[in-house]
Amino acid sequence: MKQNGKSPQKGEEGTVKLIPEEGEDMWHVYNLVRAGDHVTATTFRKVQRDLGAGTESERVKLKLTIAVESVDFDPEGAEIRLGGRNLTETDEVKLGSHHTLQLEAHRPFQIQKAVWEGLDLDRIQEACNPALTADLAAVLITEGLANVCLIGSSVTVVKAKVEGNIPKKRGAAAAGYDKALSRFFDKVLQAVVRHVDWGTIKCLVIAGPGFAKDKFKEHLDLEVVRQELKVFQQHKRNILVAGVSSAHKHSLKELFSAPGLAAQIKDTKAAREVNVLQDFFDMLSSDPSRAFYGPGHVIAAHQLGAIATLLITDSLFRVNNVADRTRYTALVEEVEANGGTAVIFSGMHASGEQLDQLTGLAAILRFPLPDLEDADLNPDGTLADNGDVNGNVVQ
Repeated sequence: MKQNGKSPQKGEEGTVKLIPEEGEDMWHVYNLVRAGDHVTATTFRKVQRDLGAGTESERVKLKLTIAVESVDFDPEGAEIRLGGRNLTETDEVKLGSHHTLQLEAHRPFQIQKAVWEGLDLDRIQEACNPALTADLAAVLITEGLANVCLIGSSVTVVKAKVEGNIPKKRGAAAAGYDKALSRFFDKVLQAVVRHVDWGTIKCLVIAGPGFAKDKFKEHLDLEVVRQELKVFQQHKRNILVAGVSSAHKHSLKELFSAPGLAAQIKDTKAAREVNVLQDFFDMLSSDPSRAFYGPGHVIAAHQLGAIATLLITDSLFRVNNVADRTRYTALVEEVEANGGTAVIFSGMHASGEQLDQLTGLAAILRFPLPDLEDADLNPDGTLADNGDVNGNVVQ
């Protein structure tokens, strides 16, 4: 992501001009734009021209500003569609009429907000850091199924799904096993060559259950030489094999703790998220009074200054309810101000999806709170019987 000009100050009104450069940047944009924002971008509108003897359809390039009402994200196509009312009067588009802006890579746009929140400004800074790009690729493979994935700092995308009909080794079909497996491996290799850009990828992991991963690695090594795939030859040391439980996307989280692999990918944001989430589950298992999840328990723990590590998904900041978003933003800032750590999980990573299943909010505590562990709490952290966490009655 590139930014033209400076960012506004936290809490101020202002405009930010951005140019997304890759698919992962679009995820950041999706988390930045909300209903009520004003977005300016180039768009195209089909208009009818009256030629006297008839009409002619023409596609006109326009620069419009809309008041955003809806935000839709297509992770596969890396596109965002913004729906809203037009604020720019032109001959082609009436003022106040509904229009859809499409944002995509390499097309500049600008966002105007009435108030810029600190987390949004942090996200822009993160997105504009060239070191935080998609730096890990993974081939999750078993016989007859492979998923080629790219894992970036904030987004995990399945770039290709390859399927093949592999006969069993025994019986009448056994003779066709080797040929079918070789054809399947050829298709997987084609997908890998097409989607793995060694200009940004630091490591390619071939992972899966059983022996298919090892056989594919052998196939890849042979084909790299035969087809003279020089870029793969140059990065041979960066192609690793690891065992995971399946060839499906959810098994990616197992990569970050795989023996011999963790050290090479420990600096990726996805790896840090997986490790923090595992720490939470370990604490939940060994000392449940020091591991809380859900808004009520986490906010109650925060009110007692007990949070050492806050785990929160970015989906909680995409809500249009300003009060809810402000509450979660304040929670992150206050935890950090109190010396704690706040980890914002990406909903496009397997770990973020897992945290979302736990309401998207969890915490590892500095000290146990057994009295709160089984308490019935409201979402704001107060006791359901109208008391606060200190036993005071809330009016």
